[in-house]
Amino acid sequence: MLTDTRTNSSSTALHQLNKEEIQENVTRLGKWFHRMDLKGVDTAPDHFLGDYPSIKFSRFANAIDADLSGKSVLDIGCNAGFYSIEMKRRGAARVLGIDSDDRYLEQARFASGVLGYDIEFRNLSVYDVASLGEKFDVVIFMGVLYHLRHPLLALDLLYENVVGDVLIFQSMLRGPEEVDSLQSDYDFWETEIFEKPGYPKMYFVEDRYAHDPTNWWIPNTACMEAMLRSAGFAITAKPEQEVYICQRSGLKDDQVRAVYPSKSKSIK
Repeated sequence: MLTDTRTNSSSTALHQLNKEEIQENVTRLGKWFHRMDLKGVDTAPDHFLGDYPSIKFSRFANAIDADLSGKSVLDIGCNAGFYSIEMKRRGAARVLGIDSDDRYLEQARFASGVLGYDIEFRNLSVYDVASLGEKFDVVIFMGVLYHLRHPLLALDLLYENVVGDVLIFQSMLRGPEEVDSLQSDYDFWETEIFEKPGYPKMYFVEDRYAHDPTNWWIPNTACMEAMLRSAGFAITAKPEQEVYICQRSGLKDDQVRAVYPSKSKSIK
């Protein structure tokens, strides 16, 4: 039985599908980037990264609270919902996944329904998170930043609008992994600093990288950490090479006014 998740969103109905019906729907929903086990059905058995994203999650899962009871979670760029489902498994009271690709969202609704998890999914861009009108206890922002033409704007919008406490962040990183110790300011004639391997750098992709035309900006480690701090986030842990656990550090009032002059009175 092929199930149209756009018209039949009943998690109960999806939860009752047998293995053959699940396989038919997995095939119908097209190529999956999130490899998951849906009651014995592998959504992406030939994934070029292997058991992804499970293998990646295993490297930093212990850095996230095992018990999220009563917590709200926002999963930005949720794709087929792997991380949304994992947060629900930890007892999160409310999980909202957003993505701008309807195919991924349909996969996410199907996967969560088959597994019996009540998760909301919406078509929404990271640039539109202010429209949610709420802050979340945990915000997941993984595998998105390097696909954005305006990455620092996105981080600013997350800080101002939706991150209430914890940000789980990941980005593809390239270049040197070292982070140089820098001064807070340099003279105009100082140019050698830019040649240091650990100076913050962001690589711009004009055409495509890894055959993907949506890869725009790829930071080195120093740049990524500097961008997070600049947006107001304190890095509390780095459990995996590309993954950061962050908390709000609190932008000073003058910094907030500089970024959001028209909204400074509403930001605390």
